[in-house]
Amino acid sequence: MAQNFRRYIERSIGTSATDIPDGTDFDSYDTIVGINLANITANAITVSVYISNSGNNYYILKDAPIPSGSALQVLDGGAKFVVASGDRLWVVSDTANSVDVIVSAVDDIST
Repeated sequence: MAQNFRRYIERSIGTSATDIPDGTDFDSYDTIVGINLANITANAITVSVYISNSGNNYYILKDAPIPSGSALQVLDGGAKFVVASGDRLWVVSDTANSVDVIVSAVDDIST
């Protein structure tokens, strides 16, 4: 069975939470297989990643520090998680225009 791999990229996320993918809900059962957060500033930042569903937020990562010029791999060691239709993935930093995000996913994992 063919897999539908997806990559979502957001640049310069800051103090306003940004949802991935591109301002819309996930539209099916998808599997998130990677989240990379890169600090693009000259100072340390603090970043949170969470999923929202039905008005509730569920943190994957809360207030994690990332040193200047470094990156944080949120999912490692083969970890992955499933998002459902209607879920949104959010990223927010404590510093304006400070983090680049790459999310890797497998779309329509279950039909």
